Amino acid sequence: MAGHEEPAVSLGLVARATRLIIRLGRYQVMANNDEEGTSRISMRSALQDPGISSSESDEEYTGGEDDQYEDQDADSELYLEEVIDSEEYNQSSGTRTTLGGGDGCETPVPLDHVLAQSTAMRHCPSDGSARLGKVKRTGLVNVTTMLAGREINVSGNGRFSRAECCHVAGRYVPTGGPSVVEQFNSRAYIGQFSADGTLFTAGFQDRRIRIYNVEKDWAVQKDIQARNLRWTVTDTALSPDKRFLVYASITPVVHLVNVGSESGDVRSLANITDIHEALNFASDARGDVSGLWSLQFSEDGRELVAGSNDKCVYIYDLEANKPVLRINAHKDDVNAVTFADESSHLIFSGSDDNTCKIWDRRCFAQTGRPAGQLVGHLEGITFINSRKDGRYFISNGKDQAIKLWDIRKMSSGHTPCKKARKIPAFAWDYRWMDYPGMGRDVRHPYDQSLMTYKGHLVLRTLIRCYFSPLASTGQKYIYTGSHDGCVYIYDLVTGKQVSRLSFHRGTVRDCSWHPTQPMLVSSSWDGYLAKWEHFHRDEPRVEVPPVSFDFFDY
Repeated sequence: MAGHEEPAVSLGLVARATRLIIRLGRYQVMANNDEEGTSRISMRSALQDPGISSSESDEEYTGGEDDQYEDQDADSELYLEEVIDSEEYNQSSGTRTTLGGGDGCETPVPLDHVLAQSTAMRHCPSDGSARLGKVKRTGLVNVTTMLAGREINVSGNGRFSRAECCHVAGRYVPTGGPSVVEQFNSRAYIGQFSADGTLFTAGFQDRRIRIYNVEKDWAVQKDIQARNLRWTVTDTALSPDKRFLVYASITPVVHLVNVGSESGDVRSLANITDIHEALNFASDARGDVSGLWSLQFSEDGRELVAGSNDKCVYIYDLEANKPVLRINAHKDDVNAVTFADESSHLIFSGSDDNTCKIWDRRCFAQTGRPAGQLVGHLEGITFINSRKDGRYFISNGKDQAIKLWDIRKMSSGHTPCKKARKIPAFAWDYRWMDYPGMGRDVRHPYDQSLMTYKGHLVLRTLIRCYFSPLASTGQKYIYTGSHDGCVYIYDLVTGKQVSRLSFHRGTVRDCSWHPTQPMLVSSSWDGYLAKWEHFHRDEPRVEVPPVSFDFFDY
């Protein structure tokens, strides 16, 4: 019997060694493919089922043990797990890029996704202009050459196409200056252009909300004193027709103000010179259980969507004058909400539970569940901005990163897997502490994002990020405020830092790029509204006196 057992043992060892070599061979082939620009698949993907995709908790998972596999290859699996843990892990496919550009960050990897091609098509010259400029169509054509080509009608249209307008205007990034629009002895929390760029709204901690007429040399059109303010103005929203403004605070009541004034007085005192109509989002009789962090009008101006600290998303019908939908959306504060597109059917939400969720109002009544969720942030989400195509959006996170998302990659429930990788977590408070993961290669093991942009600081408050305007840049950039007093501009496709606008002495919570002009306004806790423009020559810079904020804030 012994003579028969020894060959069996030897054959078993050979079989296990052969399986190990085959798996390592698969990994080597995939690594080579990755160098050639094809899909990236992690070593773990070749060994086991896909990782967790959960709508409840990333740390929960279900077992799917294969007893025969474990019995035969326990030693081999142990070795391979050690190899995997030492490798750079990336579970997602080749459409995802893990790094962004910024000081101290690794070199970003360009976005390999259909969005990259879509963005390029939004600001590429015509074939005729490219031939006239003797460059490839993806290259940069000189403005003088573009104008000459338009005069001789090389495109056959007799005028610039929308993409050619973006090709010209997109290179004029507003980095010159800045000039000071206004300065107050109060923190600026909100600063946004209207959809057509004719108005600019700024909100401050001292109850002041100002609406400026940009076309009239930034004259003050409305000076509003907020009603029933608790700590600060958390958000404002201008209706699409620019007739009404709503403002929120850390209360369940939003107030609506008429932007115009029959008396001609720019001052707006609640129920004295103007009616500040109260819109109550409270879901019960207590009335003070929630505060609203984020607010937005629908495209038709009939509804408001709001995110609250009671973990819910609300829809308020302005015609019915009541909340018509309350969604128990997250496990923590909902810091950011936005409509995905003009239809208002889809809603994106982001929370301190580190997840982004997609809500489809057409089927929510039947399912009571989100259409899906996306994970990748290691800390809470401070803001969400939609590309307005119902597919892509970006989010700013307390893990000091902006992430780009495609909702087609969302998950809707648990996916069985053998083992779950630990998700990094830190015990800290962003209101007064620095991020413990700063300078460390800390990543979510199940990151579903397409791209990550790093370099700015998301600390002390809910700092906001946006796509650059469609009309003038083709949304080829992403920009954000930062705790270090700067505005950061990133290239959407390459992830590189295009510009860092340094001026403020306090946190830049909000910033806004004019929809058609090379102009950007930053709103900071130092009380300044600073206007950046594109200049063809060096302009003198305004010096800001030092401002110190020793206490923390939301």
